[in-house]
Amino acid sequence: MIEFFLMVLLESKITLKTGDAAPDFSLKGIDNEMHSLDSYTGNKGLLIIFMCNHCPYVKAKVDALNELYEKFGKEIAIIGINSNDSTDYPEDSFDAMKQTAKEKGFGFDYLVDKTQEVAKKYGAMCTPDPFLFNNQKQLVFHGRIDNAMKPDDIVTEKTMINNMQKLLSGEKIEKDFDPSIGCSIKWKEN
Repeated sequence: MIEFFLMVLLESKITLKTGDAAPDFSLKGIDNEMHSLDSYTGNKGLLIIFMCNHCPYVKAKVDALNELYEKFGKEIAIIGINSNDSTDYPEDSFDAMKQTAKEKGFGFDYLVDKTQEVAKKYGAMCTPDPFLFNNQKQLVFHGRIDNAMKPDDIVTEKTMINNMQKLLSGEKIEKDFDPSIGCSIKWKEN
């Protein structure tokens, strides 16, 4: 019950604009390797999802995340980035990330942003907060995975699947920002 009161619900905001280049990063993955933006070349696109382990909004999207990877993972690189401060949220620690990925069957790379600088560069606000880029690493869509905005809602529109299909077929994504909703990123206190 206490966690409910500590959870801050946020909507993603426009920070990167359509056509903006993906900010570079160098982050450790749960495979214990370093991953940078240049690690993901040769794909037809790139999907970066700011996420974590404990957020009920992310937990509700586990099947959707795995579906995105199953449908598009061979053509579009999919990356999860956890920027939460694990000091107060030990369930978001690096070891917990490894365990969650194993338990949930994540096939995509899951990276830790310990300094939170990458989340700040992207303007990520909540979990999940997805950013879709084309093969030139230019932003084409920022927003929701689907239209189930609360953890118990039923999905009737698979927004990200539709937009990833449009990206692959060369169609224009008409609505380039469709805010995601989730728990706030747990920022470190200065």
